[in-house]
Amino acid sequence: MSKIPWTHRYDLASWRQETGLLPECPGVYFFLDAADEFLYIGKATSLRDRVRSYFSGDISETRGPKIVLMLDRARSIAYCETDSVLEALLLESRLIKEYQPAYNTDEKDDKSFNHVVVTDEDFPRVLVVRGRDFAQGKFRDPVRRIFGPFPAGTALREVMKIIRRIFPFRDTCIPGSGQTCFSSQVGLCPGVCTGTLPAVEYRKTIRRIELFFEGKKSALVRGIERDMKREAEALRFEEAARLKRQLFALSHIQDVSLVKDDLREMKPHRIEAYDIAHLGGTETVGVMTVIERGRPNKDEYRQFVLRGEHGGNDLSALEEVLTRRLGHPEWPLPEILIVDGAFLQQGVAERALDAAGFSIPILGVVKDARHQPDHLIGPEGLRRRFEGEALLANAEAHRFALALHRKRRRKALLA
Repeated sequence: MSKIPWTHRYDLASWRQETGLLPECPGVYFFLDAADEFLYIGKATSLRDRVRSYFSGDISETRGPKIVLMLDRARSIAYCETDSVLEALLLESRLIKEYQPAYNTDEKDDKSFNHVVVTDEDFPRVLVVRGRDFAQGKFRDPVRRIFGPFPAGTALREVMKIIRRIFPFRDTCIPGSGQTCFSSQVGLCPGVCTGTLPAVEYRKTIRRIELFFEGKKSALVRGIERDMKREAEALRFEEAARLKRQLFALSHIQDVSLVKDDLREMKPHRIEAYDIAHLGGTETVGVMTVIERGRPNKDEYRQFVLRGEHGGNDLSALEEVLTRRLGHPEWPLPEILIVDGAFLQQGVAERALDAAGFSIPILGVVKDARHQPDHLIGPEGLRRRFEGEALLANAEAHRFALALHRKRRRKALLA
């Protein structure tokens, strides 16, 4: 593993005195546990403001239940500064991929997010490809390098626009076709389609893009400065001037759109609840309900007509529902999963999550003899902070499941 380039590290026990010293600049921050294992890696437009946001107001409301659990385990925080938000985003992505922090679960899901791909050709293309296209074999071009995953699709599009303005590259045009592509006309492609740019020169641009994505900005700048000096000594002043413009652009990256995207990063947390309904093992159905920011989001509710022969076994029925739900990478993942029941139901949910490669905290709603909620089981911090939302999600799931089951029974009687 590479050395983490943090510049400062603080004990969270003294954060009230220390966070005021954090700089108001872009960077990447790290939450660590008592064993110095990485719990969470994040990027920030302002390190001071972002770190403070974890310790002010209702963190469960602003950051969600996953972060509540993370903070319960965190013992220290470290950070490193970057020259721009763009560089913070790229560094965050690299470090998450390398260290796989426990609470960066969304970003670790390669199938759901984008990657930057450099193809292995005489004139390589630089493309954005979704992880599921790799998994499903839809992308079959030869690959030279892959960077990512990048969970923020909008931010990645802005990154590619910025990089392409500094280092024009090919994406779709045909080299040597003699037909100038539109991107070349607006300065975003170096004109490989016209056949005037040798492959060896174009590969220098590709290598510079790769260095930038690797976070090797110092090596990139030194290389451009060396080439600029060489071009000037050879009296190729036009090329030297172009390289000088690249150096200036690298030192003055305009990433206002990324700053705005970073400020919109706080997402409403999502809680999903599941329930099973049947009558003596017949017309068995399962449902999923969704609570976001304390309110039901009925557009996200899902119905499951059971395919297996469960014979009234709620546990196997729940396992089928969860397995089918987790097979939908296009659905947002929850930050808490609610099951109707105690340790047996919790165990079923844990097995389904493990099989799908996800780590999501589970709360169980234990009922009394009258089938009324008695207490919750699961992580104490989540039980304390999200009891109301968990009970609401469970009640919605119970109501929704009964309504679907009754509808299927009426349909069966009329058949």
